[in-house]
Amino acid sequence: MIGRVTQQGLQRASLNQLQTNLSELARLQERLTTGKVITKPSDDPAGTVDAMRLRSDQRTTAQHARNVADGDSWLTTVDSALGDALTQLRKARDLTVQGASTGSQGPSSRSALAGELRATADGLLEVANTTYLNRSVFAGTSTEAAYAVTDAGTVTYSGRPGAEVLRQVSDTTKVRVDSPGSEVFGVDVVDADGELVRDPATGEPVGMSVFTLLREVAAKVEAGDPDVGRFLTEIDSRMSAFLGEVGSVGTRHKQVLQAKDALETREIALTNQLSSVEDADLAKTIVDLQLQEVGYQAALGATSRVLQPSLLDFLR
Repeated sequence: MIGRVTQQGLQRASLNQLQTNLSELARLQERLTTGKVITKPSDDPAGTVDAMRLRSDQRTTAQHARNVADGDSWLTTVDSALGDALTQLRKARDLTVQGASTGSQGPSSRSALAGELRATADGLLEVANTTYLNRSVFAGTSTEAAYAVTDAGTVTYSGRPGAEVLRQVSDTTKVRVDSPGSEVFGVDVVDADGELVRDPATGEPVGMSVFTLLREVAAKVEAGDPDVGRFLTEIDSRMSAFLGEVGSVGTRHKQVLQAKDALETREIALTNQLSSVEDADLAKTIVDLQLQEVGYQAALGATSRVLQPSLLDFLR
């Protein structure tokens, strides 16, 4: 049985098709205006999930990049401080060698050498308290200065041994960005009164920081001790500790810089992936829009034939 087609049915069908064409035309115009294929989840649910995952990866990568930048600055500060410390310790070694030649020096010369050694010790103490963003780079996670001089003249260490300052530079990698001051500069071994603990047989401190070591050398030089050269072994040991830490910092700094390069590459890759999911092909969109405009104009022409004017329209 053939269904009856009425004028009203033709009008309704034509208007529905016209509305469909107009909606598609609006969608293409919006895509061309925004440059995006996905403007709301219903446009492409699967693509929306991919875009959300990629944006989450971008946020994580951006955080890692900030960590890398901060770690780079920390390690640069540590490396510079260790370089200064090595320069000053080499100077102190040269002064100690001069001080060992007591036979050719008078009291004034020895006093001048002792003054330079004490000044070098003070300079090293200042280096040991180097900070980055008001955080000591040699005190671990402590917020206080790494070293402080007590009333007794000894040096106390306020850092927390083993409490490392770490920066997450990737999903699986953390890098230490501080330096263990207690291992590099050493700490004074003191008794309950804050005095240096000394060997009863020799009178020498059983353990001391590099600052106290240089002050001990200065005191012996000033007193004309003929055996000042015995301190060279201890100074060389401290210098070896500095050199070892410089190597460790260099290795960690290289790791941070490699992570920086990897993150820059990943940022570009994620941006390209997100663009492939969200961004519209503008050339194709322009062609589709032009075709849709032609179709819409044709639909308007067809609709004008279906919606014929009535007698009342003529009378108006």
